[in-house]
Amino acid sequence: MADDVPFDKTFDLSPGVVDEVAPLVRRLVCGNPGPFTFRGTMSYIVGRGRVAIIDPGPDDETHAQALLDAVRGETVTHVIVTHTHRDHSPNVPRIVAATGAVTVGEGPHRAARALHIGEHNVLDAAGDHDFRPDHAVRDGDVIAGHGWALEAIATPGHTANHMAYALTGGDILFCGDHVMGWATSVVAPPDGAMSDYMESLHKVAARPESVYLPGHGGAIREAPAFVRHYIAHRHGREASILHRLGKGAADIPTLVRAIYIGLDPRLSGGAALSVLAHLEDLVARGVVATDGPPSVAGLYRLAG
Repeated sequence: MADDVPFDKTFDLSPGVVDEVAPLVRRLVCGNPGPFTFRGTMSYIVGRGRVAIIDPGPDDETHAQALLDAVRGETVTHVIVTHTHRDHSPNVPRIVAATGAVTVGEGPHRAARALHIGEHNVLDAAGDHDFRPDHAVRDGDVIAGHGWALEAIATPGHTANHMAYALTGGDILFCGDHVMGWATSVVAPPDGAMSDYMESLHKVAARPESVYLPGHGGAIREAPAFVRHYIAHRHGREASILHRLGKGAADIPTLVRAIYIGLDPRLSGGAALSVLAHLEDLVARGVVATDGPPSVAGLYRLAG
């Protein structure tokens, strides 16, 4: 299924190396590679002289020091967070302690929906529950600095508090984990919601920015067209789920085996939660039925 998206997995930036990816924008990659982080978390420095740092990364002293070395002689006025997964925001206190910068984000980590009775949030440990921004932004707010400004674009779905940031006067969208060039983004309940995610994809695809700088991997060029591939891919996943349910009721492990051929075993848990996200949406739309609220352990069938 993923072959329908023109992914680009070429990426050779080493941890600690400062790369000027665009005028006014530098980037560094953290040394935290993995099946969900690719080569590592991307941190961005916006501006010159008086700058902002976007997504300072996980609890990693080496990466924090690399960021501070990259802005030596400059003033960090803002630390901006796209979302509060633990590979993006826990380094905030280190940067703030060294710089006194103002922190910016949508808000604290939270789930996209309330937990069902008896439900345990398997993603709880993945969230940075300590982050509290000094300045909570909403859709359309502008964060202004010295020679730069960023418009906050609410993009819930991957997490409930996900924000992208558009560099005003430019052609760049810092898209966090909403869109990535090397793989599809994980949408996993209860932290994420497929209905929110699809709406957010359509929202950014309609925007004018053609270059996306994601939370993992390299820059995405001709980004609106790439997002349309993302949307088509999700529609294809939904169609595959419905096709399998057309053969009879199935649980999520059965659906994962039918849909994700040749899946890396390390990603099986994420795949199960992604299927659950689709099923939550399909149940809410009355297309699929299950007994009780949708869950990983549920049995699903076509409605009617």
